[in-house]
Amino acid sequence: MLWETIEKQLNKKKITAYRLSKMTGVSTQTISALKTGKITNPRFEIIVKIATALDIDLNEFKEKETK
Repeated sequence: MLWETIEKQLNKKKITAYRLSKMTGVSTQTISALKTGKITNPRFEIIVKIATALDIDLNEFKEKETK
């Protein structure tokens, strides 16, 4: 669910996972682990960095998880 929200914005903004890593300072390994589902509960700091870079309201992550 988390990655679906991120991926939607990546596609919308035409940003690659590699570029997201460079924009946020989050390692490519972490981005990849989020994508593959190896990380399902990332640190809040990582979510904030990604949300800020992609203009995602943090509540979108919460809403997706509670549905």
